[in-house]
Amino acid sequence: MNSRFFKTFLPIVGLLMLSWSFWASDGWLELCAGLALFLFGMQCLEEGLRQLAGSKLEQLLTRSTATPLKGLMFGMSGTMLLQSSTLVSLLTIAFISTGLIKLAGGIAILFGANLGSTTGIWLLALAGQNVSLSPLALPLLVFGVLASFTGDKGKAAGRIVLGIAFIFLGIDQIKTGFSSFGGMDLSQYHAGGLAGQLMFVAIGLFATVVLQSSHATLMLTLTALATGQLDLGQALATAIGANVGTSVTTAFVGSLGGNRSGQRLALAHVLFNVTTAVLAIALLPPLTWLVQWLVAPLGLAENRLIQLALFHTLFNAMGVLLFWPWQAQLANLLLRVLPERVEPTVLITELAPARPEEPTRARYLNDRALDSADAAASAVAQELQHLARLSLEVICHATYLPVDQLRQQGRIDEALINAKPDAQALDAERLYQRHIKGVYSDLLTFMGRLELPLDESHQAFWLSCQVAALQLVDAVKDAKHLQKNLGHYLRTDDSAARQAYVELRRHLLESLREIRALNHSELPDELWRERLNWLDERAAKFDAEFRRRLFESIRNQKLDGLQSSSLMNDLGYASRIIQSLRNALLLGEGHELTRQLRQLAEDEGPVILQL
Repeated sequence: MNSRFFKTFLPIVGLLMLSWSFWASDGWLELCAGLALFLFGMQCLEEGLRQLAGSKLEQLLTRSTATPLKGLMFGMSGTMLLQSSTLVSLLTIAFISTGLIKLAGGIAILFGANLGSTTGIWLLALAGQNVSLSPLALPLLVFGVLASFTGDKGKAAGRIVLGIAFIFLGIDQIKTGFSSFGGMDLSQYHAGGLAGQLMFVAIGLFATVVLQSSHATLMLTLTALATGQLDLGQALATAIGANVGTSVTTAFVGSLGGNRSGQRLALAHVLFNVTTAVLAIALLPPLTWLVQWLVAPLGLAENRLIQLALFHTLFNAMGVLLFWPWQAQLANLLLRVLPERVEPTVLITELAPARPEEPTRARYLNDRALDSADAAASAVAQELQHLARLSLEVICHATYLPVDQLRQQGRIDEALINAKPDAQALDAERLYQRHIKGVYSDLLTFMGRLELPLDESHQAFWLSCQVAALQLVDAVKDAKHLQKNLGHYLRTDDSAARQAYVELRRHLLESLREIRALNHSELPDELWRERLNWLDERAAKFDAEFRRRLFESIRNQKLDGLQSSSLMNDLGYASRIIQSLRNALLLGEGHELTRQLRQLAEDEGPVILQL
């Protein structure tokens, strides 16, 4: 009841209160309308740039971490282009979470993003309070709409032009709103003392978290400073808080993703921004003096907007200079604080079939990966690995074999192959419902939610992933059908039918071992293909021999018609299991799917997908 109240009634109450505030104050309405235009313009600019760049931004990101300096420059240039350090940070988290870039490279990009965020406030400060941008915005609106009728590229370019126009309109509207809104004069609350400074730091942090844009917070701060509703000390403290606020979003996303790499990068962002903020607050008087000393020779001693922009740049640069020599140590510290989770040898661990537990869900799919086609592709490849491991384990349980038999080498234990199923053996249908269905559903849902435009290579990769997932699920479904008769005859006394099922069981285990060995093999492509062909020939030979012996047993009256039909059907299930896993293998290890993934990321790193 409480949860429903918070979700339903509180938003309605908030909207009613906001509507009443608009009716009570025209200045407040103009201020909020200007902020809405500004944020909408930022959104249009971001979307247009991403649509126009396509996958080039992601490709540049994968190449930008070769050296820390390259990472720094990418963070700066990306933030200057997109005018959003939060977006660059979240995109970096998506890439590092899916293994496309390393932690050290991601840290350097975060440093650059913080430096790049200062460019927006410089543009706003240089524009000044007395310069109206509306005359520029009106023709841009016309050109932006016209460009949207000229195809996909034109539509993206038009989106960029419209974004700039709305930003200009929002800036002028915010200025007008502050001029007419007289109910927020904060200049009387001096920020000279530590308590006053911390109060305005908190205001900047809160505003950035709510607006999801430090640029919007700094725009409001600049306007309030120009209209005298903030003094310089208060504005400087608010700018510090806005800087910390940008790391709150990345920390929240990093913690939600559950991926250790993303959590480490989010923690690095928080450590960098909080440490920089603490230093900036501690050194606020000397930094303020330094800013005034630097602008005095330029005749800007009275220009508080330029002083705020310079201060924002100085304390961010100070933070980068402080952390730059310690990047490796910071990465090692994060690895110790947030160590990688130990991957279990066996994923399916229930001991009793009736134990009620939550269904298994996808591990590696998160919303931030949908911001990039390459990050989404890497996340899907890792989730396919997860689905493949689960599928093989379910098939082992369906044939009443321990999962660790897949990793064994040498001859098969005949006593194990001939053993009757354990009384506590798990039902393959229940395992499918609990461990396979949810992951497969999450995988398809995630792939269906990707809205980014895909080039031909990405489309081919996406199709390969869908086929590989379907082959794995088909193998499990065939194993479900096989388990019924296999369990029945393995529990009976020795007979021709039981011996045939033991033989089928042995063939499946040998094939599963071979598929797993192929998957982990580092053979050259030509030798790998030869071994795969040998697997195909061996499977075809077994099918022919099994059918021949089956009909011979019928002629010798060792098998009746019902037993023979069951064995023929189950031979088909076993053959399809092997064929499905073989096809998924082709799309997986080091071959078609992984080669496509490497081509998309232009990376010759380790194979991501392993069965």
